Amino acid sequence: MTRTVVCRKYQKEMKGLDLPPMPGAAGEDIYNHVSEQAWREWQSHQTMLINEKHLNMMDPESRKYLKEQMEKFFNNQDFEQAEGYVAPSPK
Repeated sequence: MTRTVVCRKYQKEMKGLDLPPMPGAAGEDIYNHVSEQAWREWQSHQTMLINEKHLNMMDPESRKYLKEQMEKFFNNQDFEQAEGYVAPSPK
């Protein structure tokens, strides 16, 4: 049976993650309130932010910035986009 959650981002019942994506309270919160689809979309956006903004994941400030952006993303608040980024066109 597929596990479902009421997704915070999409405000509807959707397929949930199989496991918490990270340890601790933040991972449990995501596991309980974020859909698999929203998590995949965040992972893609996070990768783009890391690459385009040249973030160093060893730097605590970069990790803090990404955590803030993740919270905004899932809560449907304004989150940052990479300047000048153009999504690849579908083939």
